Amino acid sequence: MLEDKNPKKTALSKLGEFGLIDHLTQNFKINQESSIKGIGDDAAVLNFNNAQTVLTTDLLIENVHFDLSYMPLKHLGYKAVVVNLSDVYAMNAKATQITVSIAVSNRFPLEALEDLYEGIYTACKHYNVDLVGGDTTSSTTGLLISVTALGIAESDKIVYRNGAKPNDLLVLTGDIGGAFMGLQVLEREKEVFKVNPNNQPDLSMYAYIVERQLKPEARKDIIDLLEQLQVKPTSMIDVSDGISSEILHICKQSKVGCELYENKIPLDPQVISTCEEFDIDSTTIAINGGEDYELLMTISQDDYPKIKANPNFTVIGYITEEAKGKHLITRAETAIPLKAQGWNALNDQE
Repeated sequence: MLEDKNPKKTALSKLGEFGLIDHLTQNFKINQESSIKGIGDDAAVLNFNNAQTVLTTDLLIENVHFDLSYMPLKHLGYKAVVVNLSDVYAMNAKATQITVSIAVSNRFPLEALEDLYEGIYTACKHYNVDLVGGDTTSSTTGLLISVTALGIAESDKIVYRNGAKPNDLLVLTGDIGGAFMGLQVLEREKEVFKVNPNNQPDLSMYAYIVERQLKPEARKDIIDLLEQLQVKPTSMIDVSDGISSEILHICKQSKVGCELYENKIPLDPQVISTCEEFDIDSTTIAINGGEDYELLMTISQDDYPKIKANPNFTVIGYITEEAKGKHLITRAETAIPLKAQGWNALNDQE
């Protein structure tokens, strides 16, 4: 399919703020019974009856959290929703509504924002959540996206970070490290493109890890599966900043220690081969790379028989008394203190 060399570009000034909102959200329909009033008034109206409400928000900033030189706007819209829904699922809750606010510079025409909202629409449809509000404003620094997600759960179903107990099992869904290595591939190809703009990269051999970076998925399926298996984790967190950071969050909140086993960490073969290609230690990437949006949880040993044969779960360690510390047990059976070396949003930017 040939690329349109002269795409239509409609100035946002032609629509105005409210016209823009009406245009971008015209296809979003209300599907949740709890959504009484969505876009179109001073505030959304929601009715959750006796359920507990969970609320989370994330801010994505151009050239800090995403690079539009390789991040398609449709994928960005999808990912902006997913990273918030992942936090809702990490509470063992059902995601129901989102709001989306954007700040955009005048270099973005209407068609670019249509692509962004097409990705948002696709995520809302896939995860069955309603877009019920938001805001738009101008920006002098590129594109900024703020998504707020709401969810519901019965009070006895919500899972916090502070419930882990000694002898609980440390369990991870899926595999990790793919999103970080996908980013390395994209950054490398960006540099190649700068040198030779006529070069078109072949990313087919990196398809899985590139997708993990550009179009991650939140593990809604795990929340449904845990309910079917009648397993309630004692603590849970989503893997956005690397499992070393996430494990330490659980340990701090729960006042416990842990042992994480290097030989138990699940890695996709594409992650391993790409780490070899980049001459990077795969374990370092696995425990420190972020943006996988898998779920890390602790469960009682009594629940182990319910998950042991399920391919969605991998036991990667166990919880200890706080005084025993927090360690990575290497393949050589050496205990190394576990440190948080994942993404830090407040690190100095180069």
